[in-house]
Amino acid sequence: MTIEGSLRKIGYLLSLTVVSALISAVLCLNAINNGNGGLYITAFMGLGFIGGFIIAMVVFMSRPKNPAALMSLYALFEGMAVGAMSLALELTAYKGIALQAVFGTMAITATMYVMYTSRIIRPTPAFNKVVGGLVISIVFLYLTSFVLQLFTGYDVPFLHSSGPIGIGVTTFILIVAALTLISDFGFIESGSRYGAPKNMEWYAAFGILVSIVWIYIETLRLLSKLQAFRE
Repeated sequence: MTIEGSLRKIGYLLSLTVVSALISAVLCLNAINNGNGGLYITAFMGLGFIGGFIIAMVVFMSRPKNPAALMSLYALFEGMAVGAMSLALELTAYKGIALQAVFGTMAITATMYVMYTSRIIRPTPAFNKVVGGLVISIVFLYLTSFVLQLFTGYDVPFLHSSGPIGIGVTTFILIVAALTLISDFGFIESGSRYGAPKNMEWYAAFGILVSIVWIYIETLRLLSKLQAFRE
């Protein structure tokens, strides 16, 4: 495992995600012009997020030795969902929200990298355990929200609301998502330093991709909530 090899794989997976997102947005936009936009957006978001979640669980639980195909498929599914979600918020929140979220994601990623390289925040075992526990709790929270909405029509309080508490919840989740990058950077550095197997470059790239997509989604959600609160 090397840092250079990890960076190449990160670039590959991010490129797949971006291309998939652009294709998804174009297809949904064409569907809107034909009067089927809502159906396409819902289908792309549902298929993308559910498919991506299932693949991520398979990767984390089975830890395949050759994960490139599964991780590439994950990138395509997540791109599909992100593209549809971005277009939906462009139409319902305000124009330019997707571009703002892109720049916000880049700024957060760069800030986390500077904090990591300057050792302001270090991925100690205790840090990784705390962040990992928070991530599991947030995933469980989103799954609970999904199940409640699907079967009861109710939802987790404040998770999707645009009031001050709802904005605070999303801000907290965004901070946790950003902190996962510190663990990802530490994994790449330690893996390359201690000679981890070559296939661990894929796991390093996958971790970065998951973190960046999550940061982008939460940035979109935060911007849309702030807009709704101002209105």
